[in-house]
Amino acid sequence: MTRRSRSGAARGAKPLRRRPKQLTEQPALYEPARGGGGLALSSGDRRRTRTSATRSGGTTSGTTDEPADLIALADLATESSVDQLTRQRARQIAQRLSVPRPPRTRRPRRGVGELTSTPWSGGSDELDLERTLEAIAGNPCPEETDVVVRERVRQRRAVVLVVDVSGSMKGERLRTAAATVGALAGELVRDQLAVVAFWSDAAVLVRMGEPVEPLAVLDILLRVPTQGLTNVTFALETAARQLATVPQRDARVLLLSDCVHNAGPDPRLTAARLPRLDVLLDTSGEDDVELGRDLARAGRGRLRLVRDHRDVAVALSAVFAD
Repeated sequence: MTRRSRSGAARGAKPLRRRPKQLTEQPALYEPARGGGGLALSSGDRRRTRTSATRSGGTTSGTTDEPADLIALADLATESSVDQLTRQRARQIAQRLSVPRPPRTRRPRRGVGELTSTPWSGGSDELDLERTLEAIAGNPCPEETDVVVRERVRQRRAVVLVVDVSGSMKGERLRTAAATVGALAGELVRDQLAVVAFWSDAAVLVRMGEPVEPLAVLDILLRVPTQGLTNVTFALETAARQLATVPQRDARVLLLSDCVHNAGPDPRLTAARLPRLDVLLDTSGEDDVELGRDLARAGRGRLRLVRDHRDVAVALSAVFAD
């Protein structure tokens, strides 16, 4: 099935169970501010007007429907900023997590992939003399496969973790999502990774290809205020931009959410344009399993349901099994 026909199938899908709020302005995208002072509006979103005053060292009291120009994050180096319960859950998930490596893919171009000794298959002409001599020693009739060469082998994914921090994901649900991200960030340390948090708007917490320290990602995610509506479409569009320069066969998106999409256009159309979308859906409160199933189907991925952090490791292992 072609990408066009996949998208067409999404357009022909039945109406959403919930009627999402139609936004009167474009969502805002936040990215890491220079100097580590928080998350600032990206240069393309300066059109947004400030709706709440700020003062040095904090924000004004009360709530607002729109975020300010800067989301201030607590000092991650202080002991008071550490959520020990969530860290413990992240460690528990990591201990049970088994994410298989992606298939080994030979890359003919120099400098791409890891240099590996492998049986000759007609490609590389860089002989691994020591390994070849070991293979043919005492063998009067060596075969082609006994010749060992050095080739560049790519075995790396590009994964965008998209985490729901909207108003419906407070408390235990957010802890489960944060613990999941912390555990996965450690497991995918050899891969390219990006992390996006979203509500009505979205924030890129880690850009694709940047160094990732798992517990720091967990902590910064817990510092993002849970707020607003749930705009799954904009979150997936943001993930797609992080994957713009990545080969499609290496790229995938993992959505952590209750899938209660209540703001913006139909996200199934965006899901159909992603290389792959898997969905980890929290069912501990209000949820929309039907939409989660539709998103995974449109994105040619898997849907896994979790009630709490104990279900996460098994669900993730299944998601990354193919």
